[in-house]
Amino acid sequence: MADGVDEVRLRRLLGGDHTAWLLDRVRRRLELGRPVTGAVTLTGASLEQRRAVERLLGRRAGTGTSLTVSLDDVDAVVRASGAAPDGLVAAVRVLLGEVSDRSVAEAEESAAWSAACAPLDGLAARRPELTTWRAWLDATGMVRRMASTPADATALVEALVRVLDALPSTGLPLGRLAAMATGDAHALDDGRPLSTLSLGAVRVLAGAAPAGHGSASERRAAWAAVGVHRDELSSSVLCVGLPGGTATAVARMVALAREAGEPCVLTLRQLGQDDLNLGVGVGPVRVCENPIVLACAADELGAECPPLVCLSGHPSAAALRLLTMSATGGAHLAYHGDFDWGGIRIANALRERFEWRPWRFDARAYRSALTSVTGGTLTGRPVDAAWDLDLRPALQQHGVHIQEELVLPDLMNDLAGRVHRSHVP
Repeated sequence: MADGVDEVRLRRLLGGDHTAWLLDRVRRRLELGRPVTGAVTLTGASLEQRRAVERLLGRRAGTGTSLTVSLDDVDAVVRASGAAPDGLVAAVRVLLGEVSDRSVAEAEESAAWSAACAPLDGLAARRPELTTWRAWLDATGMVRRMASTPADATALVEALVRVLDALPSTGLPLGRLAAMATGDAHALDDGRPLSTLSLGAVRVLAGAAPAGHGSASERRAAWAAVGVHRDELSSSVLCVGLPGGTATAVARMVALAREAGEPCVLTLRQLGQDDLNLGVGVGPVRVCENPIVLACAADELGAECPPLVCLSGHPSAAALRLLTMSATGGAHLAYHGDFDWGGIRIANALRERFEWRPWRFDARAYRSALTSVTGGTLTGRPVDAAWDLDLRPALQQHGVHIQEELVLPDLMNDLAGRVHRSHVP
């Protein structure tokens, strides 16, 4: 009991049923961190409630349906009566028990959530490309939706940072990435909190918005764009003209495809053989974005087609592994893609992993193409081309996107060697 409080007298003054509303108003002010001063009003007061206030204050409480009481007057009465020398706040704490300050509790909880999410701020500072994802987390309240308490959020965020610090990878299985980050190989399974938060960042790293449409193929493509595969069979890459060899069954299969002038689809499983030798050597390997380029090359050039790899959009884990094998073996990579913002983002992501030279994929080639083809209206969010800072201004100036299909004749001429050497990487 508070020092000096006469609880018996205090309950006679304020402890009755007809003054309970008054104590409740004081309690709510204390919970909200508001001062216990000024007046409070009870609408629709009963006669008994009005008489109780009159007895408490020693004067008429007015007429009408509303009852207004000065908290300062009540404070003065309980002090003067000796029931609670420390005033109304002390009286309420004796009658109702300790009252927590909600504002303090809310501030403490907010600070705990901020501390839990602080590693994400550090991550975004280290990797500015994740800034939009970090803002998306706050805008959607995604972390709080995935974790019920700040303590849960702390563990989740720490695992999330470990996942993203491992990206991009060079062909890591999703389960292994999950095990490395959390000790649980299923932590990145669909629907798990860590998977949901990681996917938003993965999409941004791949040049897309953090919220995807969520289909299985979209999720698979997003992970593949940062070098993570969900399994070794669903990830594949399309190629034509790779020499192949005789050391392994896969190398012999590639050699037979080259001899027949046919494209070949290689899975990540097939590309995972340690002794695989596809015979690329130190020669050039051209890389395109769209399968139509590779199909036309096979149709027109057949067995004479030089090594050509197709990304089919964002590079899969299999594509990244094939290009890694080629670059490690000394091959010179040359890339061509769509002249639009998506094409530039794909090329930028590839540039972060490999050294490659543009294959008719710079500002000069874009302006040249505009003189002979009619493209579509350029849309989307602009981005710099890491290999040619003049390309973005050129695209913005003309506002036209040009897909690879529109410049097929020039690409086929390059592959066939029917062009001046200055155009060939």
